Amino acid sequence: MDAVTVRIEGRGTQEADWDDCVWLDALPSVEADTVLLGARRLVVVSPHPDDEVLGCGGLMQAALAQGIAVQVVSVTDGEACYPDHPRWTTARLRDARRRELVTAMQALGMDASHVTTLGLPDGAVARHETDLAAHLAARLLPGDMVVAPWVHDGHPDHEAVGRAARAAAISCGARTLQYPVWAWHWLDARAAGGPWTSAQRISLCTDSQARKRLAMTAFATQTGTVEDLDREPVLPEHVLARFRRAYEVLIG
Repeated sequence: MDAVTVRIEGRGTQEADWDDCVWLDALPSVEADTVLLGARRLVVVSPHPDDEVLGCGGLMQAALAQGIAVQVVSVTDGEACYPDHPRWTTARLRDARRRELVTAMQALGMDASHVTTLGLPDGAVARHETDLAAHLAARLLPGDMVVAPWVHDGHPDHEAVGRAARAAAISCGARTLQYPVWAWHWLDARAAGGPWTSAQRISLCTDSQARKRLAMTAFATQTGTVEDLDREPVLPEHVLARFRRAYEVLIG
C-alpha cells in the first residue's frame, strides 16, 4: 500500500458502513471454484507486499486446493511506507517486507518459490509501467488467470500495476480480474449504486478466512507490531477490518 493519493486520508469509510451497503450486498455471490474454472495458473500481481493477501488471499487458497499453480509477482518491496523514519529506513523495510511476504505465503500454504520480486521503486511504478507490462506479458500464457489491483483504486502504484497487468493479460490472451484495496477507504457505502458494472463476491469458508487473517498478521511493519515504529501504522485495526470479511470482491 504506501505513498497514497490525497483521497486516502483519515479513517475513511468504516466497515460498519460496508456491512449496511446496499450495492455491495447486491453483488452476485459465487464460489471460488466457479471463478477459477478453466484456469491453468493463477498469477497475482501485487504493488506492495500485503496487497496480494488483502485483496485475494482466499482466492489463492482456493486455487491451491484445486491443484492450480499460484504465482505472486511482488512489484515493489513497499520500502517507502514510512518516509524519513530514522530507524525504519528504506533498506531495513525492504528486507523486512520481503521476509513478511514469505511468512504470509506460508500461512496460505505456499513458500518463497511462489513469489517473484521485481524491486521496482515504491511510489513510482507509473514511471516503469510500460516495462512492467512487457515483463508480465513475457511470463503469461493463454489459460492463465491474472489478478491485479483495480485500475481506479486510488493509489498511484495500484493503478499503474492494474493497468500494466490488464494490458499484459490482453496481449497474451489471459483472463484478468481486479481486486480493490484502497477503494474500500474512499468509496461511498451509502451511494445509490456501486462503481463496477461487473463484479462479484467470492465466498470464503471459515478455514480460508482463518488462514487469510493469519497471513495478514505476518505484515508486522504494516500493522504496527514491530519495535520503534512510533507512528500510525499503514494497516491499523479499522483498515484490517475491511479484509476480515467472509468474502472477497473481484471486478471483471
